[in-house]
Amino acid sequence: MAAPALIHYSGQPRSVPLRELRTRLTQLIAMAELTDTVTLVTRDGDTRPVAALVPVGGARSAAQARADADRLAAVTAGWARRLEESHRQGARRHAAELRVLTDALAEAWAELDRRVPPGTDRELDRLRAAHTDLLRD
Repeated sequence: MAAPALIHYSGQPRSVPLRELRTRLTQLIAMAELTDTVTLVTRDGDTRPVAALVPVGGARSAAQARADADRLAAVTAGWARRLEESHRQGARRHAAELRVLTDALAEAWAELDRRVPPGTDRELDRLRAAHTDLLRD
């Protein structure tokens, strides 16, 4: 039986019955090695895969997969902690800057009130009212 020539890998795993795998094993191994082709092996007459022929780079043991998942979880948790801490520091810095700005505005209004008492300048009274509304929100 002549085996067909290697075809370009399309990205989808190919499915091969066990009987064909027995006759084309060398060719399928070469295809996996050269083109990173994954070949699913099915029992004769059944479409459900029972095994897979994969390139060595794609073969991962369960222990390696768990170790990779654990390492990824640890790295992710580390970044999440860093982001949370950065957020807390930013919130503290924002609150401190807001306090400084509020205190500076209070000092400015106190000086304005001393120099121009409320009720003597209509425009300044309008600004005082707007600032009071701003502080309430």
